[in-house]
Amino acid sequence: MKHSTKFALVLGLGILALILEFIFHFPLAAQIIITAVGIVISFSMLLEMIKTLRAGKYGVDLLAITAIIATLAVGEYWASIVVLVMLTGGDSLEDYAAHKAGKELQTLLDNSPQTANVLMNEHLTVKPVDEVLVNDQVVVKPGEVVPVDGVILSGTSIFDESSLTGESKPANKSLGDDLMSGSVNGDGAVTMKVTKLAADSQYQTIVKLVKNSEAQPAHFVRLADRYAIPFTLVSYLIAGVAWFVSKDPVRFAEVLVVASPCPLILAAPIALVSGMSSANRNGIIIKNGTAIEKLATTKTIAFDKTGTLTKGILAIDKIKNLPPFSETEFLSLTASAEQQSSHILARSIVKASDPHSLMPVSHIKEVTGMGVTAQVDDHQIKIGRKKFVTDQNFDSPSQTAIFVAIDDQFAGYITFSDQIRPEAAVTISQLNKLGIQNTLMISGDQKATADAVGKQIGISKVYAECLPEDKITILKDQEDHLRPVTMVGDGVNDAPSLTVADVGIAMGARGSTAASESADIVILKDDLGRVARALSISKYTMRIAKQSVLIGIFICIGLMLIAATGIIPALLGALFQEVVDTVTILWALLAHRNSTQLKQIIAEQKNN
Repeated sequence: MKHSTKFALVLGLGILALILEFIFHFPLAAQIIITAVGIVISFSMLLEMIKTLRAGKYGVDLLAITAIIATLAVGEYWASIVVLVMLTGGDSLEDYAAHKAGKELQTLLDNSPQTANVLMNEHLTVKPVDEVLVNDQVVVKPGEVVPVDGVILSGTSIFDESSLTGESKPANKSLGDDLMSGSVNGDGAVTMKVTKLAADSQYQTIVKLVKNSEAQPAHFVRLADRYAIPFTLVSYLIAGVAWFVSKDPVRFAEVLVVASPCPLILAAPIALVSGMSSANRNGIIIKNGTAIEKLATTKTIAFDKTGTLTKGILAIDKIKNLPPFSETEFLSLTASAEQQSSHILARSIVKASDPHSLMPVSHIKEVTGMGVTAQVDDHQIKIGRKKFVTDQNFDSPSQTAIFVAIDDQFAGYITFSDQIRPEAAVTISQLNKLGIQNTLMISGDQKATADAVGKQIGISKVYAECLPEDKITILKDQEDHLRPVTMVGDGVNDAPSLTVADVGIAMGARGSTAASESADIVILKDDLGRVARALSISKYTMRIAKQSVLIGIFICIGLMLIAATGIIPALLGALFQEVVDTVTILWALLAHRNSTQLKQIIAEQKNN
């Protein structure tokens, strides 16, 4: 039975009992109805509690069950129905809060584009979005949602990307600019070339993330469970002493009624959902509450370099070709072999070459972390790391480079230059201020290049020339006092690292679908500064969650001590719990707002 249905049933039968006792004057019938409801709900809670205990966890449900049974046993059935309404209402509120967490994204999902205007033979043809192919030309009219990812071929317009990135300011887009599916076109029509199928586009990536969040609910839902055993013992002790001193079992029920754990059960989930909502507004998807808790306590943050700490838009710096291949032929063969790759270096090579010089490619094979082999115009091409391509002994360039062999003969190399993200140094400084003193850069790049980048932005330790398996080893080998460990990356090669880390953060705006799906947190805007925002939001959310739980505990203990004197009747005590609920919920909702610290971080990022 759904929690909302259970709540409606308890509330309805409670109203029926009120009518029977106070209108038709059948108090016995009212008591029977409430007792039956109390026994059924208590039994169902007991079964759930047994499942929880078998899973090795301990909750606060035992206290609620005792409160219901005790009030029924001493004839305080109206107090019992109030407790029942609160409990079932609390569960319903949790369900509502979980649904509420994805509200910012749900509007986007409900408006998913179903068709695209495909330009074929100079005529527009409306096609289902799933039938649109890479390299198709699509016209996006004013007011339309961009159906798939692409790059503008003609036209200029402004695009609202707020649902994707959290950035409220519309972005001006023109020739050569990337368009993300799900963004809304302004007042100008543009023609774009499709770069990803609908299933791989940014919009569908978000859909998958939301569905994944719903399919994998947070394990860390009841922060109060940490305090469950001591709180339960204190409650039973106060209630038992009150019964022993007064010799009245009603006193035991009166104490346990105000000890009802509803506010404790509600506090953490509401705070966590509020924090997730705050993150969504900042262009950050946090998949579950567990990620918030771990990120809030993280002690080490590791970064990939290319595309994460740097812009990832690498331009060719130098082409070193060897005879018998001319520079033009060398570049043409290399670009042809790389034209189907999404790797940053591959995109730079293809972009720098003449589109008319690209030749058909076949038999492409990728060797993870090393390079690719392919067949181009009867030539066997091998591209990648030096040791993958050749065993010749020569001084390697100090810059980022790829090496090329043609027909098993070393043919030369291409070097690239990259730019450090302008927000990188500020982000590392902000992370230091937030308590992260151990920052790592784990890169597959050469040591000289990686060290230079790390030193410039303030990284505390640099690991260079790392294969994907090396990254995993480095993350796993971090000492216990440096954990939890968070990994920030954006590429396919980062997906295993994001999975192994205690918290994986994917730069989803430019990163691969694999990286986004492997991560616990996804940054939707291509902005490294959002990592500092995510950390600040998580720390603030956990602080509010803990405060709201402790407030509920202290108020309940105070009420129990008062109830132990007999001043608070059971019914009044149950009503007092509504006040405690309200206070706890209102405090937990503070996590929805931007904290002072977060506002300072945002202001500093904008100024830089």
